[in-house]
Amino acid sequence: MNDELRTKKKGKGDLDIVKNPDRTCPGKIEVPTEKETEALGAMKSIKEHVRVLKSRLASLGASGRDEDANEILTKENELAQLKVDWNRWEEKRKAAARERMIILGHEEGPI
Repeated sequence: MNDELRTKKKGKGDLDIVKNPDRTCPGKIEVPTEKETEALGAMKSIKEHVRVLKSRLASLGASGRDEDANEILTKENELAQLKVDWNRWEEKRKAAARERMIILGHEEGPI
């Protein structure tokens, strides 16, 4: 880091990372972590599935046919289950993010 850049990045009360290496993140850690990536991938898949289901429900609702009632109920149950899955993956994602922050030294607590 050159002196000019160091001066621009340094503000009132800021620590100079070059002079204070113990203020940097320890070690090399992939961001997002593998656990976070897994959770985010699962959440993306759920979101795509929800879009398909909602689109199908909208077309079924617009048809107004009585014989579609069973399919509507099935799709609504699928949506409810996907919401449960989403919440489970969201908790896993939050836990993985917290674990990363603890490893990096930005938060305290057990991993």
